[in-house]
Amino acid sequence: MAISTDSSAAEAPPAAAAPVRARKARRLRLPRSRKVLTGLGLMIFFVLLAVIGPMVAPFDPSASLSTTNGVPQPPSAAHWLGTTQTQQDVLSQLLVGGRSTMLVAVVAALIATALSVIIGVSSGYAGGLADDLLSMLINIGLVLPALPLLIVMTGFLPKNSNPSDLLIGLIIAATGWAWGARVLRVQTLSLRNRDFVKSARIIGERRWRIISFEILPGLVPIIASSFLFTVIYGVGTYTALAFLGLINATHWSWGTILFWAQSQTAAQNGYWWWWVPPGLAVALFGTSLALLNFGIDEFINPRLRAAGLSRRRARKAGLPRRFPLGVTPVTRPVTPVPPAAPVPAAAGRPAAEETSS
Repeated sequence: MAISTDSSAAEAPPAAAAPVRARKARRLRLPRSRKVLTGLGLMIFFVLLAVIGPMVAPFDPSASLSTTNGVPQPPSAAHWLGTTQTQQDVLSQLLVGGRSTMLVAVVAALIATALSVIIGVSSGYAGGLADDLLSMLINIGLVLPALPLLIVMTGFLPKNSNPSDLLIGLIIAATGWAWGARVLRVQTLSLRNRDFVKSARIIGERRWRIISFEILPGLVPIIASSFLFTVIYGVGTYTALAFLGLINATHWSWGTILFWAQSQTAAQNGYWWWWVPPGLAVALFGTSLALLNFGIDEFINPRLRAAGLSRRRARKAGLPRRFPLGVTPVTRPVTPVPPAAPVPAAAGRPAAEETSS
């Protein structure tokens, strides 16, 4: 069902310029989204923080700058984010810990997304017994409690001062692939019976080529969305593991800062500069990825993006601000209707009688 409005004020663009304008609007619609711009700006900031943070850190995050004062010092000109109880610079810990946190999250997301694509698409396209077995594997991955499994798996990490971020990301990916695989399996089931897939199968295309060139391109937005949410999951999970003390406490990350702040009762004693900055960093980085994900959803969802109409254009066209579920708003320019040719009257009968009959 669609709501159509005739806009007589707007003149139809020339036929040659219309496709060019349509392509330009489609190309620029995603970057113009406020959600995408905000999320993209925050994400670029945190990526730069992870890249150059350890190089611009003013102090060694593990070095105690004083041995006389055992009280955390508030932010000052010497220490912009204050110090810990052992006079370690919180800003340096935040800058150094950002690289480890985001590296673990990205590694976990890459591995988990690859597993989701391989298992989910293979299950949805193969069908039969293979689909049953892979679906059972996906369901097992969904029902297994993630936190107890992660606690057991992190117990096998080497107890040195610098655990491998790649190994930690692999452990987190083992509990984060099943959600994306479930969604990709369902979408592949709906695509494998489409006409273009059947045509490729009839002409003798190989299975891997059909999956790679016919099915996977239609799943790119879902894969991107799954990757972004898995990065958010990786950041939260790694922070939680470090906060619980399951990661070596000398390996700096945002969760490690929270671990030391909690162990010294920073929240109870009012040392807000110790735990607020890493908490805000985790929240803002997750928010940036969530905004990017919502922007992707609006771009690929015809109901959310309102068929490409901005609010100003929708108001100008006389469309309501909100539409019921299942309604896609569209606009249709008025095309001049040529006047109808007069119908000649029949021989021996007047025109009025011809019209009335």
